[in-house]
Amino acid sequence: MITSGNGKYEVWLKQMKIGDDRIYVLGGGEKSHIGGVVICEPNKSPNVIRLEGHYDDVVLEPIAKAACKKFNTKVVAIGGVHIDNASKEEIDKIVENCKGLVECI
Repeated sequence: MITSGNGKYEVWLKQMKIGDDRIYVLGGGEKSHIGGVVICEPNKSPNVIRLEGHYDDVVLEPIAKAACKKFNTKVVAIGGVHIDNASKEEIDKIVENCKGLVECI
């Protein structure tokens, strides 16, 4: 598991392998949840599922794309990060911390 950020802005990413393929689970903030799913296959556009009222696919897509490119395999990224009544600044901080996770893939 890798982490980025501190306190309620901390995000984490777990990886599992299924054969040559990979699954990434993202969580953090005050309450982890499933807010979206992104599926990437080499040389194809990602399939994005955004659950109603959530925008977690915005941070899941770069994770899935980076892993798909690096490992040249199918990747599923799933999860979500939640902070109650988050301000724009707090959301920006979470997004930045998620970018830090992408750099560690």
